[in-house]
Amino acid sequence: MRDYFDPNPVYNAPIFRRRYRMQPRLFHRIMGDIVRFDPSFALWRDSLGQLSLSPEQKLTGAMRMLAYGSPADQLDEYVRMGERTLMEVFRKFCNNIINMYGAIYLRAPTPADLRILLSKASRRGFPGMIGSIDCMHWEWRNCPSGWAGQYTGHMHRPTIILEAVASYNTWIWHAFFGSPGSNNDINVLGMSPVFDRIVNGSAPHVRFEVNGHAYDQCYYLADGIYTSWSTLVKTFSNPRSNKEALFAQRQEAHRKDVERAFGILQSRWAIVRGPARAWDVVTLNNIMLTCIIIHNMIIEDEQVDSDDEMDDDLDYEVHEKPQSINRHVPTLVDYLARNNRIRSSTTHHALRNDLVEHLWNLQGNN
Repeated sequence: MRDYFDPNPVYNAPIFRRRYRMQPRLFHRIMGDIVRFDPSFALWRDSLGQLSLSPEQKLTGAMRMLAYGSPADQLDEYVRMGERTLMEVFRKFCNNIINMYGAIYLRAPTPADLRILLSKASRRGFPGMIGSIDCMHWEWRNCPSGWAGQYTGHMHRPTIILEAVASYNTWIWHAFFGSPGSNNDINVLGMSPVFDRIVNGSAPHVRFEVNGHAYDQCYYLADGIYTSWSTLVKTFSNPRSNKEALFAQRQEAHRKDVERAFGILQSRWAIVRGPARAWDVVTLNNIMLTCIIIHNMIIEDEQVDSDDEMDDDLDYEVHEKPQSINRHVPTLVDYLARNNRIRSSTTHHALRNDLVEHLWNLQGNN
């Protein structure tokens, strides 16, 4: 307690930020919320009058396991908690973080979020772009032997795949975790719910123009392995002109947003950088989602970005779907039509060609 939580702590705020991965104000916010949400984290006395473990102890133990990847028995010397007790606290902590904050910090972009993302993308030369998509593998050390075959892929050891969408500030808007490591990015995309809102017709309506042509579906930047869908924009593997070379350079640079997000996630949370020691996928999923949620909370708490203001002169429109009663019940035909629009290679190539011309007109002549 004297180290970090006294009025005059031994270690100052910058050291707290380095070791807890967040500012003290965010830590105290999480601690207050979790004590109200789960009374087992509160300080209480038992029937003999003995004080329980403090919420600071419990959260410190859980955060050190996430930040440093430390096993529970190693932290006993510092937080004075037994291995079994700390593991129970750690599992509760992950579950509580997901239940308290998942709906906010794992949300799909709202109309307000989309306006900011589209404004930023337009200034970067990619109107209609709302992020970049890619996959990351997490090695699974304790994968059951009977499952090792399906979880072993190109890394030649069992892994579990995280598919994520990240924006310019490395905020992770979509996380789909749990696919066996033998899958490639296309297989994971086929199982992922990333485009479910578009297929179901519940996504906000978006309209933007590129090179004089109107489009009504946002897109992600992706690498070359992905299929040619209207919602994915890939680079040119072999540019044949200066225009295509410029587009490839810009696309590959901005696609690194998701790579940066993966790098920050693994640097901030050593538990997902090293091999996973849990025995079941559910526990690993809770750990990964907890790391992503707190990652987004840290971005919200610390980021100061003057570019977040929207530019009213940019050529895009975002409208939320009305919630009024609609007597037209969506049919299988509607569902298939929206699904086919997402998978349209014709729209993919037309959009990419328009982006090539758009970028060249913006920067190529300079």
